[in-house]
Amino acid sequence: MTESPAQPRHVVLRKRLSNAPAQLRTALTRLPHWWPLPACVLLGTASGLSYGLLATPQYEATSYAMAVAEEETDPSAALGYAQSYGRLVTSDATLSYAQGAAGEPMRALRSQVRSETSPDSPMIAVTGTSDKPGRAADIANAVIEAVIVSSGHVSKDTGVKLIKFTHAMKPDQPISPSVPLGTAVGAAAGGLLGGLVLLVRPRRAGWSVSAQVPGPTAAEDHSTTDERELVR
Repeated sequence: MTESPAQPRHVVLRKRLSNAPAQLRTALTRLPHWWPLPACVLLGTASGLSYGLLATPQYEATSYAMAVAEEETDPSAALGYAQSYGRLVTSDATLSYAQGAAGEPMRALRSQVRSETSPDSPMIAVTGTSDKPGRAADIANAVIEAVIVSSGHVSKDTGVKLIKFTHAMKPDQPISPSVPLGTAVGAAAGGLLGGLVLLVRPRRAGWSVSAQVPGPTAAEDHSTTDERELVR
């Protein structure tokens, strides 16, 4: 459709905008049916690359403590107390005592500290997380010291005390994914998403599996019928 030069600009722009959805649908129908797959792969690759470049690296450091039973206490009790003290690592009492040495407020420590215990050994692992490697080690050591001090206050009643097993060291490498790893993960996720889109999207009109597989011709059908009659 030709546009008259005398028409106002807003009228021409309105006509172009009204025709845009139809033009977009026409352009999409001309694309191959598998176009969502490379598009999702490119989108996932770009997202993974952006995350690897822009995300702040995170570091982890871990310190360990061991529960030890005293002379008159059953050694098996140390395992149970290790489980109990492991649950107290993220308590308010422990974090409030450790916040001074850790250099972080108690609210921040809740998301920067986690503990792990083993069902087979009386060992407690305290892991500190931070965007600075030295701060991650300080957090782990401060919290494990707070747990050891708390256990010492009741060691006469429980017959079990905690001792520091290893000191948290400054980590050398971050735990956050690197740029190549983040890009690869993003590309894999995009490929998976694109494959799912191809599986669930509606097929184009006129396309079917039966249309792709040719049926027997009339001559073949006639010859097959004659062979059956001869066999009889």
